[in-house]
Amino acid sequence: MEKTIIDRPATRNSCVLCAPLGASIVFQGIEGCLPLLHGSQGCATYIRRYLISHFREPVDIASSNFSEESAIFGGKENLKKALSNLITQYQPRLIGVASTCLSETIGDDVRAILKEYRKENQGSPLPEMVNVSTPSYHGSHWDGFWKTVLAVVTQLSSQEEPVRQRLNVFPGLVSTADLRHLREIFTDFGISFSILPDYADSLDSDAWDNYHSLHEGGTPLSEIRAMGRAEFSLDLGQALTAEDSASGYLAKNSGVTRLSCGWPVGINESDAFFRLLSRISSQPVPEKYRQERSRLLDAYYDGHKYMFGKRAVVYGSPEMVAAIVSMLKEIGVIPVFCSTADTDFAGIEERVIELRPDFLIGSSKGYQISRKTGIPLLRAGFPIHDRFGGQRELLLGYRGTQRFFDHLVNVVIAGVQDSSPGGYAYV
Repeated sequence: MEKTIIDRPATRNSCVLCAPLGASIVFQGIEGCLPLLHGSQGCATYIRRYLISHFREPVDIASSNFSEESAIFGGKENLKKALSNLITQYQPRLIGVASTCLSETIGDDVRAILKEYRKENQGSPLPEMVNVSTPSYHGSHWDGFWKTVLAVVTQLSSQEEPVRQRLNVFPGLVSTADLRHLREIFTDFGISFSILPDYADSLDSDAWDNYHSLHEGGTPLSEIRAMGRAEFSLDLGQALTAEDSASGYLAKNSGVTRLSCGWPVGINESDAFFRLLSRISSQPVPEKYRQERSRLLDAYYDGHKYMFGKRAVVYGSPEMVAAIVSMLKEIGVIPVFCSTADTDFAGIEERVIELRPDFLIGSSKGYQISRKTGIPLLRAGFPIHDRFGGQRELLLGYRGTQRFFDHLVNVVIAGVQDSSPGGYAYV
């Protein structure tokens, strides 16, 4: 596997999306929360388009709607008016305010504006308000995601709340199916837990008879407030330092023990994850997961002849890339090039043409490379815009790895089959 940073004067087709987009996903995963972007209307429109296309759910994201005047003199009055409008029209439990490039560039102090707004409206029922600094010129959508998780915990958690859960879980930007599977796993171990954010229901809901102004589901505010009284916090993914994580903040300020492990993808990382839960719960791994592990091993044996020695390019979030690469090494696949935002898709295309891997793994944004080179793409991560059901593709655990492995083997088989002069029916 090779790490290369390609030096260019400009980015072409960036691998990353904007930081406020990541913030918006976190806010959508909190019960009764409405995201508010402090900046231009275009920012909210762009992010709504991306989220709706991936999750296929209606998504409301408010904006303070900068004009030329506010871009020059500041957007304080715009933000106050936006807050009042949202409270009147939506009655949210929480308003999550994320800054954008424009408001950051002119230097608006969002925290001070919110403090002033609360003072001006003393005596009126106000929702909770959380602010996070997410200029798009600094960091990616997953940076914005993690910064928002930290901001929510920093501004809402308290040691004064009664103990409500044993384990805080910070899973990162996983699919809605992954979130539901994590709930199932923790429940099977008998662990009381709280996941932040939990958008499994709010961004992958059941059918509605009537329009809901606020999505149902999400992490309850009461559970977020109580996170300072939990016994453990668990980070999934090892890209964060303690200083940058909500679990690190809780460990330093509330004495909550910080734990971390990689995304449970593949045998090794899933084994480590289940061992950790067994230690937390003092319970053995439930039999159904032992069976899932055994079936996955059997699939590895069966698929070995198709996968061994194949070469892959993987791109996406640091947590996902690390997890998938770990799994690929288990099955004899060689990751020849990996990207976690240190290049752009133009650079990835150059390396794909040079290295000629057998397949690509990553988001829909790599489709044009696949189309141009004829190298198959297995879609994973965020965003997936050109396939149905991308928001609920299960990846985590033995079960998710099984699904992913089956799809991967079939991508390889289909590539060989489609390029065969005569074709064949048995493999």
